[in-house]
Amino acid sequence: MKKGRLLNSEINSVISRMGHTDHITVGDAGLPIPNEVKRIDLAVEKGVPTFLGTLEVILDELKVEEVVIAKEMKDISGEFHTQLLKLLEKKCGEINIIEVSHEEFKGITKESKAVVRTGECTPYANIILKSGVTF
Repeated sequence: MKKGRLLNSEINSVISRMGHTDHITVGDAGLPIPNEVKRIDLAVEKGVPTFLGTLEVILDELKVEEVVIAKEMKDISGEFHTQLLKLLEKKCGEINIIEVSHEEFKGITKESKAVVRTGECTPYANIILKSGVTF
């Protein structure tokens, strides 16, 4: 049996196939997921599972060198934005954080290896994680 923290076999499979600069998206319950991108739907009900809880586990498994978030998050969901930045610093140290419009963000998700849908209902609670290398 897998020893690590991440138990979801679909997310594990995507991460294990990712190379340098590939990316995976973690989204809230409302993020539109392009038809051509793998959907990993974890949403059970409003708030379950949480975005930050799901992201924390994924960050334990994936080496991340850069993230993309919607710039609207800071103004619309300020407290959530602060919590997200603290989690990223704790798990990733110094990484590049790119802020784009929400519309641009949705376009970038088309290039993701997968989109993980959570039960989060905080506006703009979405992130694209760009894979780094461990060597």
